[in-house]
Amino acid sequence: MITYYFHVTKDSRIKYKIEENLFSLSGNLVISDFRTARLLSEKINSVRRDEGKFELQVTAGQINALGLLHEIFHLLIRKYEEGGSKNVFKGSLDFLKNNLTETELDKTLLKFVEEFPPLPVYQNKVKPIDYLKGKTEDKENREIILEELIILNLENINPATHQLKELYTDEKLANETKYKEIIEQTELFFESEPKIGGINLISFLRKPIIQSPYNIEEQLDFIRSNWSVFIDETILAKILSGKDLIHEDYKLFVQHGGGEKATPPVPSYEFDHKYFESLKQKLSKGKKLSPEEYEYYQLEVNRFTVDVDWMPRVVMIAKNAFVWMHQLTAKYGKEIKRLDEIPDAELDTLARWNFNALWLIGIWERSPASRKIKQMMGNPEAASSAYSLYDYVIANELGGDYAFENLKSRAWQRGIRLSSDMVPNHTGIYSKWVTEKPGYFIQNTVPPYPNYKFTGPNLSDDNRVEVRIEDQYYSRTDAAVVFERLDKFTGDRTYIYHGNDGTNMPWNDTAQLDLMKAEVRESLIQTIMHVARKTPIIRFDAAMTLAKKHFQRLWFPIPGSGGAIPSRAEYAMTRSQFDSIMPEEFWREVVDRINAEMPDTLLLAEAFWLMEGYFVRSLGMHRVYNSAFMHMFMKEENEKYKLLIKNTLTFNPEILKRYVNFMSNPDEETAINQFGKGDKYFGVATMLITLPGLPMFAHGQVEGLSEKYGMEYKRAYYTEFADDNLIKRHEKEIFPLTKKRYLFSQVDNFELYDFIDQYGICNENVFAFTNRSGKEVSLVVYNNSYYETVGAINANAERVYGEEGRTSTTNIDKALGINSGYGFYCIYKDHVQQLEYIVNCSQIASTGFSFHLLGYQRKVLLDFKEVYDIDGRYKILCDQLNGRGVDSIERALNEMNLAPFHNSLIHLFTSIKFSRLLLSIESNGEDAIEIPNLDEEIIRICNELNKIIKLELNGKKIAENIATDLLAVKHFFNLLDEISLTKRPAKWIGKINTILISDDDLINRKKLSFLLLNKILFNIFRSVEDKNTFRKTLNELLLWKPLFEIFAHLRFDDAGKFYELIKTLNSENLIYFQNDGSDVKTVKSKSDRIETEILNEYFNSLIKNDLLSTFIQVNEYEGIKYFNKERIEQFIKWDFILSIINNYSENLNKQKSSKKVFSELLKISYLKYVDVLDRISKSEYKIENLIKASEAKSIKKTDTKERTALKKITSKKKTGDKTKTKKVIKKKDTVTKSKKKLSNTKKTKTKRKAKPG
Repeated sequence: MITYYFHVTKDSRIKYKIEENLFSLSGNLVISDFRTARLLSEKINSVRRDEGKFELQVTAGQINALGLLHEIFHLLIRKYEEGGSKNVFKGSLDFLKNNLTETELDKTLLKFVEEFPPLPVYQNKVKPIDYLKGKTEDKENREIILEELIILNLENINPATHQLKELYTDEKLANETKYKEIIEQTELFFESEPKIGGINLISFLRKPIIQSPYNIEEQLDFIRSNWSVFIDETILAKILSGKDLIHEDYKLFVQHGGGEKATPPVPSYEFDHKYFESLKQKLSKGKKLSPEEYEYYQLEVNRFTVDVDWMPRVVMIAKNAFVWMHQLTAKYGKEIKRLDEIPDAELDTLARWNFNALWLIGIWERSPASRKIKQMMGNPEAASSAYSLYDYVIANELGGDYAFENLKSRAWQRGIRLSSDMVPNHTGIYSKWVTEKPGYFIQNTVPPYPNYKFTGPNLSDDNRVEVRIEDQYYSRTDAAVVFERLDKFTGDRTYIYHGNDGTNMPWNDTAQLDLMKAEVRESLIQTIMHVARKTPIIRFDAAMTLAKKHFQRLWFPIPGSGGAIPSRAEYAMTRSQFDSIMPEEFWREVVDRINAEMPDTLLLAEAFWLMEGYFVRSLGMHRVYNSAFMHMFMKEENEKYKLLIKNTLTFNPEILKRYVNFMSNPDEETAINQFGKGDKYFGVATMLITLPGLPMFAHGQVEGLSEKYGMEYKRAYYTEFADDNLIKRHEKEIFPLTKKRYLFSQVDNFELYDFIDQYGICNENVFAFTNRSGKEVSLVVYNNSYYETVGAINANAERVYGEEGRTSTTNIDKALGINSGYGFYCIYKDHVQQLEYIVNCSQIASTGFSFHLLGYQRKVLLDFKEVYDIDGRYKILCDQLNGRGVDSIERALNEMNLAPFHNSLIHLFTSIKFSRLLLSIESNGEDAIEIPNLDEEIIRICNELNKIIKLELNGKKIAENIATDLLAVKHFFNLLDEISLTKRPAKWIGKINTILISDDDLINRKKLSFLLLNKILFNIFRSVEDKNTFRKTLNELLLWKPLFEIFAHLRFDDAGKFYELIKTLNSENLIYFQNDGSDVKTVKSKSDRIETEILNEYFNSLIKNDLLSTFIQVNEYEGIKYFNKERIEQFIKWDFILSIINNYSENLNKQKSSKKVFSELLKISYLKYVDVLDRISKSEYKIENLIKASEAKSIKKTDTKERTALKKITSKKKTGDKTKTKKVIKKKDTVTKSKKKLSNTKKTKTKRKAKPG
């Protein structure tokens, strides 16, 4: 049988040292050797690089394709001869002799032998003329050479292989012989011979070149598609493998950045329910499925793993172990290097943030070879990659197993489960298995590329083996697909493939496991079970690479589907060949074993390439990565992501709940760099929490850190600090929602809605969906766009129900369980705004839920409840609010009911009558103004109040009491004026006047207004005797609303403060400043000890009063409670004012209001007032010091000089002369001035302290 070789020029053989035959055809067998093609390409490229002709470098794929084309042309000619034209080349030579001279013909044929010498001629074993005259088997060599001339011409007119033209150029033949005429005459000869496809043989062979002149791969495609009738399956498979080799070359010669973040495609599901049912019936009858039927059945059968109860509620956060501990070291100011040294406070924070799963990255013992490579490549601080592992034991550097178990126990005490990585695709290049089980890996005994050299440093720490990566990695000129392992005892060298997913460069610090071997699969399963005993959540790194479909594509590609990993095309297998070795999915076996033996383990797969649905639905993983969430939300490819959800809902909604959604992961940019820190970030974070699936937060995401941590990092390189504002927003807006994962995580009641704008167009930027758990319902709406929009949601997107594949839609009112009947209203709360809303149920049923959304605005509507409007109140409120939110609908309804009462109060205190009342109190003598009659206003207030609370107040009686009290206030000030205007008034009278009356008319008016306001309100509410009932009544009556308006009218600066003061003053019966006046001598004769005890009781009662604690702003710092000095003095002042006026009123009623009694009691009350202020001034603003000061007071009776001086005045005993008394008074005045100065200084400091609050 004649063998036809691929001929190259003599000059090329010499230049590139081509000593052997290349491709050949023997019978119907095309012999194409990828290794030979690689050797030749390296020889050519080596010379061309030396010549500086880098742009003319060639690939093995090009050489192989040219050789394939050459030999396929030979094969077509053989088929032509076998079809009845056996002696066609003999006839062609005779035809040429008749049209050219035999000498010219022989000269041309001989020149071809000389220029394109067969190997024996090139090796000088046969002379060219002898070869021309000879035979090969029973065929004249002249006929063989003429055939080679035809093919040579076809190659030279093919521009697709111009870089290889040096190998087959016909330039010398064309210049020195009749080569061109011979080609023309030969084609003319074939015109009279049998045609192929209606044209002559040479024209037929030229068709692939004409069809695709500049692409040799497309030429091979043309041959495969159009010449299959002439070519058997073996040749067609070689064409496919040749295409794969071209694709492999692309990986070698085209630089890949590896950082392009392409959006993953939207999955589309095509499910033929009838066909699937027919396969099930076929199986039920015991019939065998064909390979195609079996593959379809395996893809479409539902084999979800049922969740254990805790799994749907998982909210996970990732932490790079080494980086985290480096950050904790800086945070806590002490070295933290072991897992057991992680502070409880950090775990407490994670638990407080409602994380219940902690993914610890990098806890296993890493391969030291990885660290050596990275340090040699320029990072002296690098650790080994977290995914280049030596063995699955807790890293000794992290404290080993003890430290891990300690952390695991403490985390579990807080409800946090630990998660770890398992990397089943590969190990480190220096690992326990590489050393002890080298047969576990994909390998060869020779390097796949002839230019590979392994002369670098030994990366092994075991003297039994040496491990080296390819030299060009260190010079950054290549990233080889294999590394060298040398067995020191046997001397054997093997070349083990690096781990590789075919998307970029090989992972040069890893060794690829060979899952075609059952022993490897079983060892992996045992390792997975070991990991499961450590952590109840396992993340499988690059899990999709071990799915049968992709493991074959990467390592044993079906001819035509290769090219992902350079050099693997030559290991091509058909699907049936591959299935015979690896019949079942590795992952299905893993899942079944774990479910049977360790069912409380959550299996989480990192899978891409449209494998997400397959991994959970067919392979049974609990959860699978959903990178589309991050990419599409970040790029605002909103229509795509909605389509993803819709396609999943119409195929199998169960897939949605099994997604792991994230805004960043260790391989991607940080969430902050992708989404910022504003509304878009929190909008997408809300989607993360409220969509079905498992929410996963990245390391540093909550704190707003921007550094992307490499898997080899031992520390953070950026100096960054936690963004407290961002953390607080998470705590307020995001983490409360994680408590409701039971409401968001499932898909049984999940519905997606289109948002229809005011023009009737679907706005794809808006995501709207509902979910339900029991009777609890949620509605989430988010505008993932800068532009605002207005629209409504009504009908949901189509979704499938049941195994029969039936789809249907429903309306929003049905999804929310709203009764659309007349009189029903729906109340709900927006979690984001913390406001409640009320809507008409029938309106929702007819027109849907309407929203006005700003850019990146979101709404999370919760706490839906339905009310029936019995008396029309809800309708009135709904109309009044007109879509506005309020703090509480119940409160708003209450406010609406309270409006008449509030208005009556406001009317009184903002009326002309109240202004006249103020003038009346202030006036005296001839200018006195009569107190106006307020009966009508008071009775109206009481009547409105009676409608609201069950007290049945007697308005007329209360009006009378108020009139009496107002008159007493007027008399009090008149009497005080009389005492003040005496010839020689005591100085304490001036002090009291300073407390009661100001030189500033506006301040004076405010003081008097506040006094009268207290008196009137006290009279109205005095019938409420129980303290707690009184407080509850004030709260239920929302008294702050009318009072704030009244304070604003009266020009009070801080309405909130005075409202709190009113509540506090009226909540306690503090009697320290009050005297009954029955016996002034008795009061005066009380000992200091007794008075001190009363004062102590007064302070104790103040401290126990929670309203007062709020008013005086009690706060704790480092275990000590402090108060606001200005606030407590203000309270004491008003307690004193109200007490002395009440004293006078009570004595007036008892007819004990003589000027003398009035003066004596006023002095005693003022003395007590000074005592109180004295204690406050000595307390250093500390609550505990108020009591200590009281205790000290009982020991030192003469602590306060001012008190002593005042006692000498009030005693009026004739035991000393007037001169002594004057001296004492003068001394007292000096002390008072000094104290006043000190008090003012402290007060100023207090104000400054209080200002930020």
